[in-house]
Amino acid sequence: MPTQEFEGKTLDDAIRSACEAFQLPQEKLDIEVLSKGSSGIFGIVGARKARIRATPKETPLGKACDRAKEVLTEILKYVAVPTVVESEVREESVYLNIVSNGSGLLIGKRGKTLNALQYVVSKIVSREVGDNVPVIVDTENYRSKRESNLTEMALQLSERVKKSRRPVTTGPMNAQDRRIIHMALKEDQGVRTKSKGEGNLRRVVIYPAKKTKTTPDSMTEAKSNAQ
Repeated sequence: MPTQEFEGKTLDDAIRSACEAFQLPQEKLDIEVLSKGSSGIFGIVGARKARIRATPKETPLGKACDRAKEVLTEILKYVAVPTVVESEVREESVYLNIVSNGSGLLIGKRGKTLNALQYVVSKIVSREVGDNVPVIVDTENYRSKRESNLTEMALQLSERVKKSRRPVTTGPMNAQDRRIIHMALKEDQGVRTKSKGEGNLRRVVIYPAKKTKTTPDSMTEAKSNAQ
């Protein structure tokens, strides 16, 4: 983790500077006081600034992120293209981005190779840290592009279902892709979604929403409200 030194007229000023630089609250920093400073004579002569050394505390997810990067980097040594792995923590998940000129090879058909790398890294890291660690492996913004394409497809299928009043089934999808379909149509009152099938053959079925039966009382109320 990066370590930096900070100065200020007082210790509080120096600590405040460290918090602003790292964009972290004080409790998430390891702070070593190098000098408490002094006001000198009459606050002018011999005055010395307070000085500290600050380092961001390493969180469990941060450790998992570092380990995930090591694991993926080691695996990619066996791939016949040069690669660099970038890592960061995003929204309580470990995000790994592969920078390479052979992204097509790393993605594979419909992201199968990328998904396999993600699965292996996630399993290794989760086993080592003793907890389930969400790991996302990406390259060339494939995940974002894939999500956009699946969302667009979900919206098109939804319109087809609402017009035909018949369910539509997608092709086989992994859990991540199925979740994108479910989330894309979550707020759509005209359809409902459900996963069906086993293992790698699981698909998403989009059904037309059930129509609410109109009762005589509800019809009377509707007429009353319309008047």
